[in-house]
Amino acid sequence: MNKDITILSIETSCDETACSVVKNGHELLSNIVVSQIDSHKRFGGVVPEVASRHHVESITTVIEEALQQAELTPGDLDAVAVTEGPGLIGALLVGINAAKAFSFAHDLPLIPVHHIAGHIYANQLEEELTFPLMALIVSGGHTELIYMKDHLSFEVIGETRDDAVGEAYDKVARVIGLPYPGGPHIDRLSKEGQDTFNFPRAYLEAGSYDFSFSGLKSAVINSLHNHKQKGLEVNEKDVAASFQHSVVDVLTNKTMQAVEEYKVKELIIAGGVAANSGLRARFEQLTRMQDISLHIPKLKFCTDNAAMIGAAAYQLYLKEHFTGLDLNGRNFIDIEQYMK
Repeated sequence: MNKDITILSIETSCDETACSVVKNGHELLSNIVVSQIDSHKRFGGVVPEVASRHHVESITTVIEEALQQAELTPGDLDAVAVTEGPGLIGALLVGINAAKAFSFAHDLPLIPVHHIAGHIYANQLEEELTFPLMALIVSGGHTELIYMKDHLSFEVIGETRDDAVGEAYDKVARVIGLPYPGGPHIDRLSKEGQDTFNFPRAYLEAGSYDFSFSGLKSAVINSLHNHKQKGLEVNEKDVAASFQHSVVDVLTNKTMQAVEEYKVKELIIAGGVAANSGLRARFEQLTRMQDISLHIPKLKFCTDNAAMIGAAAYQLYLKEHFTGLDLNGRNFIDIEQYMK
């Protein structure tokens, strides 16, 4: 396709209200993100109703700012894209209804985007994807290993059976007494501690690429309770380091086994937990040793944003994967069936 394709994209699946303008799937013209972290901190996690109300308050302004930053008008756009799911239904519906209104008002094609596909394609904002590849998605709601033979071809070979890794981070942080979101605080503390607790590594049955973090979370909580009952002082830095070492061991071991079995030469790490410095460092070390090309987005593209939705939407545009104004939000979408 010779013509430039410029897409305005909207993301409201959780607690970030975001809008972006992306050209040809990789050229970022604007990227606006309004975070709600301060509002949810006092609750120790995201409250769906509060998130939805904040999206309603911000969505119009965020769209206007994205267009202004890109120095474009609606007439310069080729399509509008929006996260269809998975996510919080109330939050998704704010973005979806805004996108539908924008699409109708300006006679633009409407592109529904899978949130996880967005996280994967965040990497394309910096470098072209090379297939076949393996993608590890690690976030507050997702832990998945996805094999891709080509664009928009998703084969889930492993997923969490209980807690997502980001969820485990938040729950452990809360027990330690750290504020929400817990991931960055545990990551910071872990650099100052030692793996003295030697928490369990849940590798599950042989040959499985699934993940489980509920046992690890329980082990941390039980250890802390036992220490307190015995009147022993708890070194929070060592707890953080021990927990992070366990998580990183499991994620990297399973992922590198999958890379070897599927004979890929490119590995992508995506999602909010991809910002974790310990995880990034271990993957950089392992991929360098095995001559695997590693791609991890810049920190601003690891957490939820609309630029990643625009990057994925470009590939969907090329496939003419459009939807009507009856589009609805879905809290679960099977990514393997998404393009079938």
